[in-house]
Amino acid sequence: MKLLGNILWLILGGLLVALIYFLVGILMCITVVGIPFGLQLIKLGSYSLWPFGHQLVYRPNEPGCLSIVMNLIWILLGWWEIAIIHLACGILFCITIVGIPWGVQHFRMAINSIFPFGKEVR
Repeated sequence: MKLLGNILWLILGGLLVALIYFLVGILMCITVVGIPFGLQLIKLGSYSLWPFGHQLVYRPNEPGCLSIVMNLIWILLGWWEIAIIHLACGILFCITIVGIPWGVQHFRMAINSIFPFGKEVR
């Protein structure tokens, strides 16, 4: 089921989402200041490639203060717009019964795109 869900995810727009994450992440890595944010976008892009069967979880033994500060800067710089886009896509997918699994994945990605620092893909 995971494989079928991931293949359909890619066809129904997941590949586009991942490419946008990767492109913006690479552009953010051009400057030294943008490297941490670019790496988070690349991490979100890899998660959005195969979301079924994977999840973003908090890393054990991660320094909490730095993650909190970076998440705050992330929100203040306007990256919360990614979460709004995922929420809108999730609502659109949840209109039909068949699209509910993809809508739920968009909701998970919305939550993870608000606070990406201090998490890893498993």
